Amino acid sequence: MAKDDDARPPVVIPSGWEALRRHTPARIALGRAGTSLPTGPHLQFQLAHARARSAVHRALDTDKLLAALGPLGQDALVLDSRADDRATYLQRPDAGRRLAPQSAERLQAQAAASTGPDVALIVADGLSAFAVEENIVPLLGALMPMLDAEGWTCAPLVVARQARVALGDEVGGILKSRMAVMLIGERPGLSSPDSLGIYMTLSPRVGLTDEARNCISNVRAEGLAPPRAAQKLRYLMREAFRRNLSGVALKDEEDAPQSSVEAGAGNFLTGER
Repeated sequence: MAKDDDARPPVVIPSGWEALRRHTPARIALGRAGTSLPTGPHLQFQLAHARARSAVHRALDTDKLLAALGPLGQDALVLDSRADDRATYLQRPDAGRRLAPQSAERLQAQAAASTGPDVALIVADGLSAFAVEENIVPLLGALMPMLDAEGWTCAPLVVARQARVALGDEVGGILKSRMAVMLIGERPGLSSPDSLGIYMTLSPRVGLTDEARNCISNVRAEGLAPPRAAQKLRYLMREAFRRNLSGVALKDEEDAPQSSVEAGAGNFLTGER
């Protein structure tokens, strides 16, 4: 009997690429059981999918967030978009791009009491409140000293609920800030329900499109760590102010060799500059 059992093929047939899994969180080399996934990877996929769905539907705990921001010395103004609830937010992207009338009035009162700052920082739930709760404190903890070192003035922090990226343009426009920086939960991936995105826009105002913004994506411990993301953001902000532009015309050349930055990288396919 033992010999017959030993002769049976294994239930799970491993993949020949299994050694590559240590290099990536991607779902590769999972093996197979017959023509299907093994039970373990299948359950892991279901768990990841549930976490992504939870991140999208979960409401931002503003009380917990404000308490976490307190030690950083950040005064925050909580505002709402025109999306009254999460269902409306998900079904009506346009409603998440504009402030609710009451919130716009509150922000206008705030703007009337101060001069136009250099930077308006907006923290928004976006498509993952979990990403904000996990990453915003280490990100701002690294970023705020950098902004102080540059001598840039900042408006009081805005926390926006049910917000899309473009809502930052209205906030920055009302505050008459030179720049708006939106820190927002990104659409969750199946291995990254906690990914934060940063969108930087010079001369913000209602009606701008995505080509006017610079984006830093996948800000999280397992992706672009918050302190490193803060460094990249400071570089882009410095260059945006220096060149008076943002968006597609402003490239992230922070890691490029200085000779390439000065000469222009050109087209690597044709060799043309």
